[in-house]
Amino acid sequence: MKNSHRTLGGALALAAAFAVTAAYAAGPRQSVGKGEGRVDIVAWPGYIERGATDKNFDWVTGFEKSTGCKVQVKTANTSDEMVALMNEGGFDLVTASGDASLRLVAGGRVQEINTKLVPSYGKVDKRLQNAPWHTVGGKHYGVPYQWGYNVLMYNTNVFKQAPDSWAVVFEEMNLPDGKPNKGRVQAFDGPIYIADAALYLMTKNPALGIKDPYELNEDQYKAALALLRQQRKLVARYWHDAFVQIDDFTNEGFVASSAWQFQANILKSKNRPVATVVPKEGVTGWADTTMMHAGAKHPNCAYKWLEHSINPKLQGDLAAWFGAVPVRLEACKGNKLLGDDGCARHGLNSFDKIHFWRTPVANCKTQGGKCVPYYRWVSDYIAVLGGR
Repeated sequence: MKNSHRTLGGALALAAAFAVTAAYAAGPRQSVGKGEGRVDIVAWPGYIERGATDKNFDWVTGFEKSTGCKVQVKTANTSDEMVALMNEGGFDLVTASGDASLRLVAGGRVQEINTKLVPSYGKVDKRLQNAPWHTVGGKHYGVPYQWGYNVLMYNTNVFKQAPDSWAVVFEEMNLPDGKPNKGRVQAFDGPIYIADAALYLMTKNPALGIKDPYELNEDQYKAALALLRQQRKLVARYWHDAFVQIDDFTNEGFVASSAWQFQANILKSKNRPVATVVPKEGVTGWADTTMMHAGAKHPNCAYKWLEHSINPKLQGDLAAWFGAVPVRLEACKGNKLLGDDGCARHGLNSFDKIHFWRTPVANCKTQGGKCVPYYRWVSDYIAVLGGR
């Protein structure tokens, strides 16, 4: 897993109970001036498009022309990779998921955002404006960008009916085509995937008493690791690069895996036999926030991008491209690329049912304040991937 050895410091920083840092004390920027000519962004694949893949999806070119800020993008495939890149520095913004955002706040890597300098902030979905994954002590450390869920993607030639359980990727079995699932299923290679195992166990083994897949006591955590070690015998390849997974489902014989709707949308556009489903156990998900580095070299261009990032046209186009849900709900209607049913297809009505990614901490609520912290998730998942 990329850069996993560098994530331990970030996880340990989180364990410091989100102590006040220099980034907190500095206060937010009070004005936006002339752009510096560029903005450097760490982003998930498919998040910052300039029409190179499909000319219909371009929300960079117009921004560059209107602001004079040249957009430079560094793609990252996992939250841990994003944290590592922000720790190294040299970037202005990052599209952080909830399992990275609070680590970045706690580590002093991102700065408080003055939402008054983002004129459209008040039009963001109110469920997200003060979300706990980017708001600490009443202060905002980012601007919501998109959200969605981690679906079960499957091959419709193998599954004539949609599978109704995550069991097809966790338990050894023959699939509907009569062939074993061993060697034909995938799993995500980030430590946060331990939560997916815990979510499955909430239904599979309720006696464990798991109430939140990100808050696991020692026994619950051991059960999740045991399930993942069992899964390791079935998984021929773990995925973190969306485009590699697309190739895997096209050319390598994989038929079931956790995925983003993004991969399924591209595969469908290539007429591949895939579909997605929300299994009965539920799903984990991600709510991403654009956050500014504490030492951003191009803060004016960065603030201009923050405002641009939540305009309805961009939000609708991005939702169509990535298979996500806009943070500006008016983007759900009237966008030709998304379609008026796009938001519903991407999970708009499932918001309250999604277990959004969140960095695990030791001082948890549901297990009496005694949960396994994230740094152990990191090291133990590396061991699982290595067959240990």
